[in-house]
Amino acid sequence: MGDGALAAANVAALAVVLAAAYRPLGDYLAHVFTSARHTRAEKVLYRAVGVDPEGRQPWPAYLRAVLAFSLAGLALLYLLLRTQHLLPGSLGLPALRPDLAFNTAVSFVANTNWQAYSPEQTVGYAVQAAGLAVQSFLSAAVSLAVAAALIRGLAARGASTTGPATTGPATTGTGTIGNFWVDVTRSTLRVLLPASVVVAVVLLAGGVVQNVAGFTDVTTIAGGTQTIPGGPVASQEAIKMLGTNGGGFFNANSAHPFENPTPWTNLFQVFLLLVIPVCLPRTLGTMVGDQRAGRVLLWTMAALFGLVYVSMTVFELAGAGTVPQLAGAALEGKEQRFGIVGSTLFATATSGTTGGAANSMHGSYTALGGMMLLLNMMMGEVAPGGAGSGAYAILVMVVIAVFLAALLLGRAPVYLGKRIGVRELQLVSVFILIMPTLALGGLAVSLGITPVRAQILAGTGNTGAHGLTEVMYAFVSAAVNNGSAFAGLSANTPWLNTTLGILILLGRFLPIAVVLALAGSFARQEPTTTTATTELPVHRPQFVGLLVALVLFVALPMFLPYLMLGPLAEGVGR
Repeated sequence: MGDGALAAANVAALAVVLAAAYRPLGDYLAHVFTSARHTRAEKVLYRAVGVDPEGRQPWPAYLRAVLAFSLAGLALLYLLLRTQHLLPGSLGLPALRPDLAFNTAVSFVANTNWQAYSPEQTVGYAVQAAGLAVQSFLSAAVSLAVAAALIRGLAARGASTTGPATTGPATTGTGTIGNFWVDVTRSTLRVLLPASVVVAVVLLAGGVVQNVAGFTDVTTIAGGTQTIPGGPVASQEAIKMLGTNGGGFFNANSAHPFENPTPWTNLFQVFLLLVIPVCLPRTLGTMVGDQRAGRVLLWTMAALFGLVYVSMTVFELAGAGTVPQLAGAALEGKEQRFGIVGSTLFATATSGTTGGAANSMHGSYTALGGMMLLLNMMMGEVAPGGAGSGAYAILVMVVIAVFLAALLLGRAPVYLGKRIGVRELQLVSVFILIMPTLALGGLAVSLGITPVRAQILAGTGNTGAHGLTEVMYAFVSAAVNNGSAFAGLSANTPWLNTTLGILILLGRFLPIAVVLALAGSFARQEPTTTTATTELPVHRPQFVGLLVALVLFVALPMFLPYLMLGPLAEGVGR
């Protein structure tokens, strides 16, 4: 089978399984966030922490709960990392340095999972299971909760007549958007945890290891000795992919055969990265009572995903240079069992979500192929975005698109019965500026300080345009909460650990604050009465095209100068 046919077959298989999951999972997520019933386990948890599950929160209270919950997780994880040498199952590994512990704790709490260390040589089983894996669940649950809160704001239609006070449609005029503690508990216990158990069993059947064997010394064919690490990989791989976390048990991440043994497990892991983000548009449609709104988001996500995947695959198959031409493609840094097609599909999924996992070395991609990875993150990770974060990011773009289209066509700027006014525009304008300001600002400050610049340049694996791309990739990945690395950059330094950690924190919680404020603004509005002649039709293919163009238009001008100095200069100059 040729590469083109193989790519088409992979995409077709992925589309079929995602389509099969779209309706049942999307509707189930809507049920989770609107159900009137609390399970027995949930009631026990609410009593234990002193939470009233029937209380409804306005957006400031919801935000305070998000911040308090995340701060507590950050402190506990930092403590585990700093006291690792005292814990059982540490495998004799020492505690992490303060700067590395801070960076790691921030990264996992913020659903970024940036790893400036080699996991199998740095953290033991206690930290992996009780620290990193737990935060992989909880950070994904927080993202889902925030997405549910925004959808509730859009779904508010006067006094709620269905669902309990905490999870049913918000009551207009009150500005309440649900209860964070209920949302995060349900996301964890009803969605992520049971799904991860099933996924872990499937991964075990596919050859992913699950043990507590520690390090095993084996004799190689050549007569040498090699140390093979083991560990509870399958259980953590499940939530790593399903929660779009991306932090690998091994340094090679999903390129390691213990994490991703075969081509079918590779395709399955891509499915896991995409399934929740892809199904959330259905959740939106169900909760607001208009599936056309969800389909617009779905087709926009699909168009952007296809644009990146096709372009990246073409660039890698047509890799310039003597060695790639002799090999038939740019195969450096890619696993033979996955090939070009399996590697670029995985890379498109991981850079288009907050996944950050990798089954190939991104720094070994061609200049233009690597540029597509960067572009996927620079678009704000809306193709299809993280589990929860992708939904609220693309809804922000929808608000901008509705206002611009209405302004141009003389229609009412109304989306799902909610008028888009000055406050809403101010909020979405701040949202789209946060990530580029953090990424480019952090990069500029770091390269503007002479000793820091010298340290960063000394730690890059390449010079010139490719070296700049390595550094740029790290700052964009941190600011957008992706967590993948271009490789080649030695990021485990006090400056980069601290700086990237701060960018990760701000890149996580500033957008969440804006989104929750937007949800509260929508929830306070009474539904707007419009007619077919005054309301903008936002469910047609033309609006999908506008939304795709808007995402590209917002991303490209802000980053184009840096792309011209980095991957474009490298790719076009050859």
